[in-house]
Amino acid sequence: MQAGAHAEVHAGHHEPTSFWRKYIFSVDHKVIGKQYLTLGFAMAIIGGFTAFLIRWQLAWPETEAPILGLMQESGFFGPDQYNAFVTMHGTIMIFFVAMPILLGGFGNYFLPLMVGAPDMAFPRLNMMSFWTIFVASCILTASWFVPGGPAAGGWTSYPPLSADPNLSGVNWGGHLWLLAIIVEFASFLMGGVNFMVTTINMRAPGLSLWRLPLFVWMEITAAVLFMLSVGPIAAGGIMLLLDRTMGTGFFLPARGGDPLLFQHLFWFFGHPEVYVVLLPGFGMILEVLPVFSRKPVYGYKAIIYSTIAAGILSFVVWAHHMFVSGIDARLATPFSITTILISVPFAVMMFSMIATLWGASIRFATPMLFALSTLATFLVGGVTGIFLGSAAIDIYLHGTYYVVAHFHYTLFPSVFLGGFTGLYYWFPKMTGRMMNETLGKLHCLITTVSFNCVFIPLFFVGIAGHMRRIYNPLQYEFLKEIQPTHVFVTYAAIVLILAQSLLVINIVWSYFAGEVAGDNPWNANTLEWATSSPPPHINFETVPTVYRDPYDFSEPGAKQDWTPQWVPSVRGVS
Repeated sequence: MQAGAHAEVHAGHHEPTSFWRKYIFSVDHKVIGKQYLTLGFAMAIIGGFTAFLIRWQLAWPETEAPILGLMQESGFFGPDQYNAFVTMHGTIMIFFVAMPILLGGFGNYFLPLMVGAPDMAFPRLNMMSFWTIFVASCILTASWFVPGGPAAGGWTSYPPLSADPNLSGVNWGGHLWLLAIIVEFASFLMGGVNFMVTTINMRAPGLSLWRLPLFVWMEITAAVLFMLSVGPIAAGGIMLLLDRTMGTGFFLPARGGDPLLFQHLFWFFGHPEVYVVLLPGFGMILEVLPVFSRKPVYGYKAIIYSTIAAGILSFVVWAHHMFVSGIDARLATPFSITTILISVPFAVMMFSMIATLWGASIRFATPMLFALSTLATFLVGGVTGIFLGSAAIDIYLHGTYYVVAHFHYTLFPSVFLGGFTGLYYWFPKMTGRMMNETLGKLHCLITTVSFNCVFIPLFFVGIAGHMRRIYNPLQYEFLKEIQPTHVFVTYAAIVLILAQSLLVINIVWSYFAGEVAGDNPWNANTLEWATSSPPPHINFETVPTVYRDPYDFSEPGAKQDWTPQWVPSVRGVS
């Protein structure tokens, strides 16, 4: 977009004065980003509470616990209730926590700032995307209170269990679950269009595609992956809803349907979805590492090519989730090969991150500590995923707690540790205040240690043959000897959940009484740091002009003196 067009957009983008238009039905991308973050954190509280109840049930399945009226003959749950809580936990964390925080929250707030735009390309569509997912979250939450309770078919909602209300033991809960997911998908389709058009058409002068911050590359790649993969699962969700309500037979064998068809539709979307929530977390790490290492990102273009390659390969690996489903055994080899191949782009990214740290003058501020924690823990998830990509090993480990540990080691680092990295890094830009470093480092330490204490033991539990989604392990004689592991894991999970209170305290205290940050407290070099903290309504008073690469710290002494080496020029300002 030319400078004149930028000026025209600025001139017509007036700041609202009424409360409703400024804070509720706002078209300002920064307010909408905060709304997404608020929604994501609120849903995380619900999702975290369900995790606590699940862990308590597994640790003490035969101990009476009369809390919230959930006491059965033993423990919190009966089998149907346990399945419902597992279903809602997975659904909330993936679709209503990870995506709102990483894409809707940080993406909305910082993508226009990082490309030098005054706002998103379509501000009203942006507002609509938030209120659409807000409606979806209300629909999902309402499913807790309908007769029969929430959906209990697993977060993947496999038929025939999910296709027949009589089989799954629910009626309206399953209907509302499907409706909430479909509405949420519509929300992120709107957001994806905005991300792509804003990045392509509204970049500041001099900001070529090869000068884009890596966080922007990751966000638009995630948006493209979502837009290309969501169609089949949206159609599958509608077909499943019709099976439940209109008597159709898409997935029910008794009506001539094929339940395996839904698995193909789901995982064709489900595996790209992993990278939809993973790549933005990587992008935040890649923004933090060069700033606190005072070095350019090693292999900038290699990371971009690897991201694109991983996105393409993500569409041809889905059946590794289905090795034991009854698909043609001859498909095991090609899908095993593509699964191994997709690890190569991520190995390149990991190598680039480690190489960026090599020989650097590292400053161990809280954002950097969370970035390093993300890098270390994700490596465990990546390596263990290679085992599951082999059909011979997956046949034994499929459906065990090994899989639970693996995908938590993939998603928790990218969503939560990566999200904490971005929050601590950009909090000064969003509020104009610094977060407390002592509380932040304590939060990082306890979160990282307790997370590993939760999920490393589950790898061994899974190898021992412990099945997923059983509400009372003591019913199985061979699992009784590993029950103490569940108790230890549950205590660690309680510590992990309680540790997040440090973050809440830090946010509230820092917002009102934190040290004034200044415009660029980290001496960072990307465009969002070239405006005030917090940014004004139109982001930049005058159009920024980029004349250097975003991670260029090549001047002599750059690693030692922490002087910003790529402060973008602004018209009228040297």
